[in-house]
Amino acid sequence: MVTVSEGIVDRFSLNLTFVLFLSVVVVTLFMALLTAPQRDEISEFYLGNRTMSPLRNGLAMCGDYLSAATLLGSTGLVALTGYDGLLYLGGTVVAWMMVLLLVAEPLRRAGKYTLGDTLALRLTRLQRPARLALSVCTLAITTLYLVAQLVGSMALLTQFTGEPSAATRTLCVIVIGTIVIVYAAIGGAPGATVIQIIKAVMLIAGVTVTAIMVLHHYDWNPGALLSAAANHSGTGTQFLEPGLRYGVSTTSKLDFFSLELAIVLGLAALPHVLMRLLAPRKVDVLRSSLVWAVGLVGLVCLAAGILGLGATAVVGRETIAETDHKGDSAVLLLANALGGGILTALLSCLAFVTLLAVAAGLTLAAASSLAHDLYGEVIRKGRASETEELMVARLSAAVIGVLAMMLALISWGANTATLAFLAFAIAASAILPTIMYTLFWRRFTGEGALLSLWGGLVCSVLLVLFSPVVSSTSASFYPDADFAWFPLQNPGIVSIPAGFFLGWLGTVLSERQGRAPQEDAAYEEFEVRMLVGANEGTNE
Repeated sequence: MVTVSEGIVDRFSLNLTFVLFLSVVVVTLFMALLTAPQRDEISEFYLGNRTMSPLRNGLAMCGDYLSAATLLGSTGLVALTGYDGLLYLGGTVVAWMMVLLLVAEPLRRAGKYTLGDTLALRLTRLQRPARLALSVCTLAITTLYLVAQLVGSMALLTQFTGEPSAATRTLCVIVIGTIVIVYAAIGGAPGATVIQIIKAVMLIAGVTVTAIMVLHHYDWNPGALLSAAANHSGTGTQFLEPGLRYGVSTTSKLDFFSLELAIVLGLAALPHVLMRLLAPRKVDVLRSSLVWAVGLVGLVCLAAGILGLGATAVVGRETIAETDHKGDSAVLLLANALGGGILTALLSCLAFVTLLAVAAGLTLAAASSLAHDLYGEVIRKGRASETEELMVARLSAAVIGVLAMMLALISWGANTATLAFLAFAIAASAILPTIMYTLFWRRFTGEGALLSLWGGLVCSVLLVLFSPVVSSTSASFYPDADFAWFPLQNPGIVSIPAGFFLGWLGTVLSERQGRAPQEDAAYEEFEVRMLVGANEGTNE
């Protein structure tokens, strides 16, 4: 049996992975430089090519959303927990329906470059404080998610070399982080879009082909696959029933519901996803792009479920758990068993490319918010030239990349899923209530936006700090300490309602001071633009 310390792939696979990864990086860097903005126009840097077809936009959206956690973490969760893991994948697909049905079209019509522009159009007072709060929330979400990607790159490295030394970890993070900075700072949205499309095509092709190999291994009989997975799970038919991981106690059930709530609602408020919604020039293109994105994400999640079941059936749940207790190695173990070193190298290279692409999108979203909302509108109060703002955006990308690298090195050994889920929880608790109230509640005020943004952010972070994620269990950051008075690992079930409540409370309290007539007029103008895109500046 192979252990983590020995690595799970041979030297041939390691060398082939390195060659493939280097080739993809060279090609994507060349494409990013080739498609980089040629003029000092912030619209091109923030939004990129706005005339792309729905299929290409859908591929870019799919690439923005699907991270290495889908390829490695989700398949591992299915391999270790069976039905519960499949239920988690279902939430990943359903999350896109929230975007498609509620947020996408109104936000596209009312938005410009960032969500801050939508808030400014809607609010007549406290525009700059709201942009500041939004920038802080955006930075928190993107930094957490970006650190999760960089930590994930180090975790993936252990599958090849065993436990890496401090120097190896540092070199890995610096190399990955530097490539990401070049993608975001030089390529901007056009470069990031090309990378996302390439990554999405590779990811869809890779998981689909491997899933086909799994089904062929069992003569295209799903029943045989399920039976083999149950037989090699060590739990029998319980593997195919709910409750193996999340049904042990009432607390674990609530934890799973809280997690699914954050995923389904958080996707509609992730900054890099929101920026992608603003890119298509016409709403009908956006609508078709989202349909493509939903279909492609559904295909990848279906294939990931087959890979997880296949890993348990072919490799065995015990072997997967002993190799990596989180299950992240499941898909690589499966690839090694089905296709040997070549398939293992291909999927490993795909995992590294996926990390790069998602990290580039996150860095670009954070840099855009800092440059446009914080610097351009809060600090310079709208007086910054496009050339000046573009320079700040590129510098911001470099600063955010360096910050993420430092935090990733400090966070070595942290659970990447926990960092990502916290990012989702903050998005769903702080940004989502603000979006929904801004788009659909006439009475919403600047005070409500501030209280919703700051309150949702603080509530999410505090609940995680005083949860088992940080203390009281062997898997916590501080296992020897015990100050976890909040029993759940995922704060969404409390922090999301709190964010909506605080937005309502701030609005109600501000209304007691009297509502200015211009606020009603502003909303009427905003509503026309949001619903029909009739006002000047919709870019349709």
